[in-house]
Amino acid sequence: MTLTKSISLVALVTGLLLLIPLTAKLTMANMLWTAEDFVAAGIMLFGAGLTFVLIARLGNNNTYRLAAAAAVGAGLLLVWAQLAVGLVGSEDNPVNLLFGAVLAVAFIGSIAARFQPRGMANAMFAASLTYVVVTLLALFVWPPSPDTAEPQVRLANVLAANGIFAAIWAFSGWMFLRASASSSNQNRHLA
Repeated sequence: MTLTKSISLVALVTGLLLLIPLTAKLTMANMLWTAEDFVAAGIMLFGAGLTFVLIARLGNNNTYRLAAAAAVGAGLLLVWAQLAVGLVGSEDNPVNLLFGAVLAVAFIGSIAARFQPRGMANAMFAASLTYVVVTLLALFVWPPSPDTAEPQVRLANVLAANGIFAAIWAFSGWMFLRASASSSNQNRHLA
């Protein structure tokens, strides 16, 4: 598929996904999305889709593409969760800004690896480790203040939810590692 067709498909899927909250807004009185929410969601969804298309084109196998999908999905979910409810306490808790370090590690690591599978694996494992460290820092070094924390959210829930996010980054790293192994096996067979 050409790049133009891929971008058009991303735009179409973004539009279709935005029909879900639009339908909810039109049919449910308690749907509180504003025009800015729709624009932000559209930018995030289209940006994630475009990022995936560009990265996936650099890989030469489906394992690489799956790893790229997991990494882009983890990044999208991280940003979405931050904007919607926050990852520690509420979205107003400034300690949540530390999670930007996870995205920075993944992005800078990917650029430094030149999007090669082995380097991408290292970048995603580093992002997963950064996620764990930031979660522990946010919870235990700079705990959320009572005015920014949701009282009904238990520590176990926060740890479990953030553990799932870290696991998605680690899964992406593992898949990039597998893509690296299959790429080197293909190169050996060609030689």
